[in-house]
Amino acid sequence: MAESMRGLHRSHRCTELGKKDIGTTVTVMGWVQKSRNKGSILFVDLRDRTGLLQIIFEEGEIDAEGFAKAEKLRSEFVIAVVGTVTARSGGENENLATGAIEIRAKEVRILSEAETPPFPIEEESKTKEDLRLKYRFLDLRRPDLQKNLIMRSHVATLTRQFLAEEGFLEIETPMLTKSTPEGARDYLVPSRVHPGTFYALPQSPQIFKQLLMVSGYDRYFQIVKCFRDEDLRADRQPEFTQIDMELSFVDIDDVIDVNERLLQRMFKETIGVEVQLPIQRMTYAEAMDRYGSDKPDTRFGFELKNVSEIVKNCGFSVFTGALEAGGSVRGININGQGSMPRKKIDALVEFAKGYGAKGLAYLAVNEDGTYKSSFSKFMTEDELAALVTAMGAQPNDLLLFAADKNTTVFAVLGALRVEIAKQLELLDANQYNFLWVTEFPLLEYSEEEDRYVAMHHPFTMPMDEDLQYLESEPGRVRAKAYDIVLNGTEVGGGSVRIFQSDVQETMFKVLGFTREEAYNRFGFLLNAFKYGVPPHAGLAYGLDRLIMLMAKEDSIRDVIAFPKVKDASCLMTEAPNVVDEKQLNELFIRLAESLTK
Repeated sequence: MAESMRGLHRSHRCTELGKKDIGTTVTVMGWVQKSRNKGSILFVDLRDRTGLLQIIFEEGEIDAEGFAKAEKLRSEFVIAVVGTVTARSGGENENLATGAIEIRAKEVRILSEAETPPFPIEEESKTKEDLRLKYRFLDLRRPDLQKNLIMRSHVATLTRQFLAEEGFLEIETPMLTKSTPEGARDYLVPSRVHPGTFYALPQSPQIFKQLLMVSGYDRYFQIVKCFRDEDLRADRQPEFTQIDMELSFVDIDDVIDVNERLLQRMFKETIGVEVQLPIQRMTYAEAMDRYGSDKPDTRFGFELKNVSEIVKNCGFSVFTGALEAGGSVRGININGQGSMPRKKIDALVEFAKGYGAKGLAYLAVNEDGTYKSSFSKFMTEDELAALVTAMGAQPNDLLLFAADKNTTVFAVLGALRVEIAKQLELLDANQYNFLWVTEFPLLEYSEEEDRYVAMHHPFTMPMDEDLQYLESEPGRVRAKAYDIVLNGTEVGGGSVRIFQSDVQETMFKVLGFTREEAYNRFGFLLNAFKYGVPPHAGLAYGLDRLIMLMAKEDSIRDVIAFPKVKDASCLMTEAPNVVDEKQLNELFIRLAESLTK
C-alpha cells in the first residue's frame, strides 16, 4: 500500500552524492531500477533523472517492518529512503557516477507501487518504437532520453543567457494568426465567434518579428513552437521549435557574427566541442557545383566533377544526349572502391533511380591501371584516359557518372555521395562540420503553379547588384539569404529583409500577386512599412534538429518529449481524434458525408 511522504524532504538527487558525503544521513527518492535479494541483505538500484544510486537494506540496520517492505520492491516502484552514505562495500563501480558509495538504509517508504512495464526501462532500448511511443511516459524514464531532454534544456537556457547579454529582448508572438498560404500548408483553427472563418497556427513568427523591428525593439528573440502541415521524416515534425531572432540596423555579416558566437558558446558549454571561428562560407552555386546539395556534408570528399567538356564529342549517346538537351555530365570519385562488386554497384544504380536518374554510368580503375566500365565500348582509349584524368582517379578508384538536366544530376550525385559515405562508415558523429551557405537564388520557378515562387519567403532582400534584374530576369537574382548547415543538415536559416515598400511591391508583382492580392494577404505588414522601417535581418534555428545532432541521434523524435509519428498522430493520446457533434455545431462545421460513413 502506498505511503505518504509525511514530512520527509529529499536532501539530494542520486548523483549529487559522492565520497564527500560519506558519514552523513541523507534522504533520497526515485524509482527502483532493479532489486536483488541475497537473503539477509537486499541490493536496490535507485534511479532518478540524474542516474543510479545503490541502496543496501540489511537486517539489523533497518527494522523488521522496513526490511519486509524492501523485500516487496519491484521495478518502477517509487520509494523514499533515509540512510547513511558509506563507501561502497563490494569495490568501486567505475561505470557509475555514484560507483564509490552506497546508502545503508534506515527507513524506507513505498510512495507508489507499479505494474510490470510493457518493456524494460533501459538505455538503447531494443523495443519497437511504436510501443515505446504508446507508453511515452515510461519511455521518457530511459536515461538516454532523459540526457537528451536535459541537454535540450541546457541549450535553451544558454541561448537565453547569451542573447540577453547581446541586447536581445524575449517577446512572444501570437499562436492564432491569419493564414498566408505562401509555403507549406497551414494548420487551421475554426473560430466560434466569427463563423466560417479560421485562424492559422504560425509556420514561423516571420511577419510579427518584422513588425517588432518596425516598432523599434531593435533585437528580438523567442524560443517558439511553429506548425506546418507537411509530410514527416526523421528530421521533421508537424509541430517543432525554433530559436527565432531578428535584428535591426544590420547586414549579413552582423547576423552571422552573433550567431557564430552563440554556436561556439552553445557547443562548448553543452557538449565540450570547440567550434572554430570564423565558420566557413560557401555560395549556393559553389555548394551545388561541388556537392550537389545546398546543405552539403563536408566531413568527407567524393566531390562532384563536371566532365561535360571532356565527353561532349564522345560516342556515348547517354552523355551527348544529356548535353544536347541542355544538361550536364558529372561524376564522383569513390576512392579505393575500384573492386566494388557489381551487385553493390547495381544497388547504387537503383538508389540513384529513386532520385530521378535513368541510370548510372560507372568506370573502375583496376590496380594495373586498366579500366572496367559500363560504357567503355562507346569511347576511345584516349577519351577514357582523359575522363579518368579529369576525375583525378588513381588505381582502385570507382567513378560514378550521372547525365541529365542539372537539377537531376545534382539531386542524384548529392544523395549518392552521402549514401556511399554511410555504407563505408565515413560519417563520424563526433565531428561537427559547420558551413554557411549564402547567396541562394531569390526565386525558383514552379512548374505546378506556372510562376516564380520565393525560395525562402517573399520578404527576402535581393543582392544589391542583382536588384536591377528583379523584373526583367528574376531567375538570375540572388538573395541575401544564408543557411547554417551542420554535417549535411540545415539547422538554421535566415535573410536580410526587404524594408523598402517599392522593392516589396515589385517582389509581390514578380510572384504573380496583384497589388490587391498582396494587400489582402500582407496588408498589415505593407501598411506598417509606410511609417518608417529600419534595415533588418534575422535567422531561425530548428532547435529539434540542432539537439538531434548534438545528441548524436538519428531522429528528432529522440529529442522531443512527446513527438508525433509519420502520419502526424500521437500514439499515446490517440490525437487527432473525433470530437462531439456539439462542438462541431458550435463551430458551424459539418463533415463531408464520406468522413461520417
